[in-house]
Amino acid sequence: MKVLNYMEDLVITRTNELYNEVKEMDAPWLNCDCEHCRLDTISYALNRLPPRYIVSGRGFIHNTVDQDSQLKADIDTLVIEGMHTINTTQRPYHGTSKEKTNAQTGPYFNFPTFIGSILDGTTFEPLSDVEIILKQDNVKSEMVDYTWANPYISSKLTKGTYSFLVKSEEAEKENISKVFVFTLEAKKEGYEGITYNFSIPLISEATAKVESKSTYSLKIQNLFMFEEGSTN
Repeated sequence: MKVLNYMEDLVITRTNELYNEVKEMDAPWLNCDCEHCRLDTISYALNRLPPRYIVSGRGFIHNTVDQDSQLKADIDTLVIEGMHTINTTQRPYHGTSKEKTNAQTGPYFNFPTFIGSILDGTTFEPLSDVEIILKQDNVKSEMVDYTWANPYISSKLTKGTYSFLVKSEEAEKENISKVFVFTLEAKKEGYEGITYNFSIPLISEATAKVESKSTYSLKIQNLFMFEEGSTN
């Protein structure tokens, strides 16, 4: 039995389709459609979409998305947004193969993807335009690569969901345990800021993981924000 985040398949397929369509249109804003830019765009979109898990195959995945027009629209919007962002960002690492970073021999502590949601404490509706910062020891945590944002800005498309993937930390040797403490700080105009601490125990591994695995994630409890002056 295999558990899949079917968003990965959908985003990869749609990203390639949209790049091909825009390239055929000869859009002046598209400066590059190389594999590296496409992978960056795929990462951009996936990092902003909540994962959806199934135990099934490809046919079921596409039958499901065909019935969800809003999901299709959200994916297209994020992919196009990602294409524009990647094309307008001056990236000195452009053309650098990600395979080079895959060869990081350890030992390392590898972090799961942290996933959570920010909600209005009164209406329980998802909040957009919230700035969420992940910190360790009062210092902003370094992400695994440039496709993961810290701070993260929540949006309507992601329904208040945020995600972080922290860069692996070197360890003295393999198979040693350590507890890591993180702090989430969230702020939004018109709302009272909040701070939330959480910890995670890890065991060091032989190599560093530089990509998100849909089955290796930590769901953070829902965080609630209240408007300034409201009675909690």
